[in-house]
Amino acid sequence: MKRLLLLVFSTSCFVNAFAQDYLPAESRIRSTVNYLAADKLKGRGTDEKGGRKAAAWVAKQFKQLGLQPANGTSYFQDFTFDRKEHHDIPCRNVIGYLDNGAPRTIIIGAHYDHIGTAHLFDGKYPEGQIHNGADDNASGVAGLLEFIRYFVKNGQKEQFNFLFIAFGGEEMGLQGSKYYVAHPVFPLEKVHFMLNMDMIGRYNAERGLGIGGYATAEEWPAVFKGAEQPGIKFFTDGAGKGPSDHHSFYISGVPVIFLHTGPHDDYHKPTDDADKVEAKEESDILKLAIQLINNAMKYKELHYVADK
Repeated sequence: MKRLLLLVFSTSCFVNAFAQDYLPAESRIRSTVNYLAADKLKGRGTDEKGGRKAAAWVAKQFKQLGLQPANGTSYFQDFTFDRKEHHDIPCRNVIGYLDNGAPRTIIIGAHYDHIGTAHLFDGKYPEGQIHNGADDNASGVAGLLEFIRYFVKNGQKEQFNFLFIAFGGEEMGLQGSKYYVAHPVFPLEKVHFMLNMDMIGRYNAERGLGIGGYATAEEWPAVFKGAEQPGIKFFTDGAGKGPSDHHSFYISGVPVIFLHTGPHDDYHKPTDDADKVEAKEESDILKLAIQLINNAMKYKELHYVADK
């Protein structure tokens, strides 16, 4: 009996240590942001070469990390959209799937596009200048890849499937998420919840991390109970609507969580560069989010709450 207990204890310690190896890491976050926010991608603009290169790179990471294509044999969901006098603008979402054979699926998303060289923005931003978008939203894509690594590699088969989406066209009016909810690869009624990350790389200790969507499911207050991460303080906001991709899911009947570290002087400017991203703090934000995801998986279903 003692030998059996020792074996169980040793196995548990090994699994926990194994999972620890795949927790979000500062070095990987910085590497992802450095690539996506480099001048050679020229701000990842929609319908710009840099944006297409970013989408291809994200799809490559999905494959290397072990996700299945979710759209037939392709990681891409291609579409076009119109914006003001611009018509049939080509765009794509990047979608990967972790199939755990479960009846319900958790969606985790972040947009990979940014303003690029501003040629589609009709003079709103300085055209021809590179807007690297390190915080907005290379930081969110870095978080997306860290979550994939954790949930694919941690040695546990969860009771939910995971769908990971890097949205295109967010800066053009949430185009990628609007298209996805109109053309989902799996029924939206089978979605447990959607977690969105947009601008999570500039943690301000005085403000703290904002977490939106707190009132979009009956169970969120219980899910949040006891969640904490050293070095990270957070506050909650009930709204499911907002200026990022979770909005599209919420108005389509899906509970949401929205992570953001708030505005700053470099927002939508050419000065939003990689060296300003706080990778250590972002890794801790993601560790907090993993706690929330794990807590939410204790419930077979979350009950959506409509906006009052």
